[in-house]
Amino acid sequence: MGEEVGQHTFTRADRTRYRARLRRCLEAFARMLRESHFEFERPMTGLEIELNLVDERGEPTMCNVRTLEAIADPDFQTELGQWNLEINVSPRRLNGDGAKTFEDDVRASLNSAEANANRIGAHLIMVGILPTLRQDHLTGASLSLNPRYELLNDQILAERGEDLHIAIDGVERLRATCDTIVPEAACTSTQFHLQVSPAQFPAYWNAAQAIAGVQVAVGANSPFLLGKHLWAETRIALFEQATDTRREELKAQGVRPRVWFGERWITSIFDLFEENARYFSALLPICSEEDPFEVLDRGDTPSLQELRLHNGTIYRWNRPIYAVTRDRAHLRVENRVLPAGPTVIDTMANGAFYFGLVRTLAEDERPIWTRMSFSAAEENFHACARNGIDASIYWPGLGTVPVAELVLRRLLPMADEGLRKWDVDAAERDRLLGVIEQRCLTGTTGASWQQRRFHRLFDTTGLDRFDTLRTLVGEYREHMHTNEPVHSWPD
Repeated sequence: MGEEVGQHTFTRADRTRYRARLRRCLEAFARMLRESHFEFERPMTGLEIELNLVDERGEPTMCNVRTLEAIADPDFQTELGQWNLEINVSPRRLNGDGAKTFEDDVRASLNSAEANANRIGAHLIMVGILPTLRQDHLTGASLSLNPRYELLNDQILAERGEDLHIAIDGVERLRATCDTIVPEAACTSTQFHLQVSPAQFPAYWNAAQAIAGVQVAVGANSPFLLGKHLWAETRIALFEQATDTRREELKAQGVRPRVWFGERWITSIFDLFEENARYFSALLPICSEEDPFEVLDRGDTPSLQELRLHNGTIYRWNRPIYAVTRDRAHLRVENRVLPAGPTVIDTMANGAFYFGLVRTLAEDERPIWTRMSFSAAEENFHACARNGIDASIYWPGLGTVPVAELVLRRLLPMADEGLRKWDVDAAERDRLLGVIEQRCLTGTTGASWQQRRFHRLFDTTGLDRFDTLRTLVGEYREHMHTNEPVHSWPD
């Protein structure tokens, strides 16, 4: 949803025209696949991190516009809620010390942003869901001022036709009703981008889907929402519900949700874009004047604006990306399953584990998706969101196995092999994958640290629930700035 929009009302004619233009984009995309119009000789990786803004007490502060002015860095931009920002890190290759330069650049940018934000009394926090969020923060007044967010809010609620109902049963039980999509802003994530060729895309997307649950288990960092202790990665359940355009009757009919794991392994990237057009109505039917076939006929690269905009309003956990850079088209897998934080080194360890493991699985002579049902991958995903590092999942050849044991015995060596294929330096491979190893050995992720620390404070200090969560956020922020991995934080 990064497109700027200016139109605020849509007619039936707008929607009819948009559908036709979306189909034309899809046909042009099919032609580009047939004629090999894509750049992939030097595959790049990318990184985006969504952030929370808090005040001195650890409460969300609604000042992202003022904070952006203070930061004055074009890599930062607003997100849906006024307590959110996002940093987009310049893409680069992983080979050599590429992973280390990623880490250094992110730390430098975040340190500079934190220092500038402090001048207006704000602090940056990398966490999947900010523990101090309360129901009164999740109102229309907290929506970012950019017109595209108001428009998206209006369109989702108009299609849904009723308020949003959040219902999550975890360690505790949460029921909440909201008349805006602002609860979506509570979900702050890390997004990894991997450029691939059209021929490689199905294998990489399938592999990413197969390991989504494992990623969530070892990276969980969202145990609290509105004062309740819920799932290890509550962000998964919240995001699925906060952007759901379906009434209860449509759910009962089997209409697909816009936050979607999917329902099958694929054989082409075209499958995903075709599903988008077939199953989902347009939320933002904004049409361009470009004719993609005229652009192709003159030897240029079409923007395929309608295809990209529509894709941006369908929230797959692994999303296909079509993009144009310097008049050359390329394709990416956008991995969206992980929360933000806890630290930059934890984030880069998550990235190393993902980039390495997905390559090994994608290039396996006997692919995992030929030995695992798609429904098993989805069940793994939700089991890991609920239980985090303590989850047990299905894995081909092993049956049901504790996820920490699976990572230690089977997946870390595969991730190391994949990073070797990316030409990542051996010392860097050991350093980053060692963080994942220690999380599994100690049973400590961002989520489990927050859970343990909350109960130690709440059970021994006499603080009430929200004062405990404020104290927790303050301690979390201090540890975050040390850049020591979360498994080493004291309870």
